[in-house]
Amino acid sequence: MRVLVYSDDASTREKVRQAIGRRPAADVPLVEIVECATHAKVVQHLDSDEIDVAVLDAEAQPAGGMGVARQAKDEVYDCPPICLLIARRDDRWLAEWSRAEAVVPQPIDPVVLADTVADLMRRRLSTRLTAR
Repeated sequence: MRVLVYSDDASTREKVRQAIGRRPAADVPLVEIVECATHAKVVQHLDSDEIDVAVLDAEAQPAGGMGVARQAKDEVYDCPPICLLIARRDDRWLAEWSRAEAVVPQPIDPVVLADTVADLMRRRLSTRLTAR
């Protein structure tokens, strides 16, 4: 499965990539990470219908992950499940506004992020199987 990781910060993308690894849980497929540092690339990848899960940094600049998530949910047919990385606990309400399926606080706890991505992968697998 392809997991999109969006952040303008290379170290954040690296932490996410390391937390997810090649397989975040034994019962999910291997992961191919697709890294993006710009809003335009995120849109391009999400429009391609080749992304299964997206992890978006809410603190990315100039386009934050929350706005990107909201746009994707409004504009991308069969939008993949989205996990937002938030820096402040009070940002959870904004994450709800963005319609992201999951929220993980920063600093990133690798176990929490891996479990969250695995859950989103399971969700994506079940919706794709149901659609057939």
